[in-house]
Amino acid sequence: MIDKNAIPTKLLWVDLEMTGLDAQHDVILEIAAEITDFNFKTLASYEARIRQKREVVLERMQKNVWWREYPANRDDFLNNLDKAKPQSEVEQELVELMGKHFGDEPAVLAGNSIHNDRLFIKRWMPALDLKLHYRMLDVTSWKMIMQAKYGQNFEKKEVHRAFDDIQASIAELQHYLEYFTSHDGSQDS
Repeated sequence: MIDKNAIPTKLLWVDLEMTGLDAQHDVILEIAAEITDFNFKTLASYEARIRQKREVVLERMQKNVWWREYPANRDDFLNNLDKAKPQSEVEQELVELMGKHFGDEPAVLAGNSIHNDRLFIKRWMPALDLKLHYRMLDVTSWKMIMQAKYGQNFEKKEVHRAFDDIQASIAELQHYLEYFTSHDGSQDS
């Protein structure tokens, strides 16, 4: 049982690139993970593409308009499917990485819209899911509050590659935290 009062010492930043957003039907194409402390110092990182059946990827991509808007990403993933690792191998490598850095501490998952990534992890990587804390740090929640209450916007590049998106999520959270440091948490309005 997880001790609700235990204070986490690290974060597991994760980003997935998938064929779409439906965890029951879409598949994972790429995963990146970065383990940081709460000062956002990188302790370890991992990145891998996941081998999927070409016909499944094509069928799912055709149903998702997003892939038409990012043809370079689509073509890159399709052209490199054969060079990717089996999903079970990627999952095992991530579980081992987490064991090395988290020990018995459940990993708090962090990132933008991390709930959806968690649905994919739960569906496609159940051994990894079992190592995760039930709590998550979703930068998107911060974004909503910072935009609506403080008029703060964080502009990030629309790269849509897993490792780049993690870096953007960390930078975004740092931006919001720096806002409070410089404003003592007070509103400008």
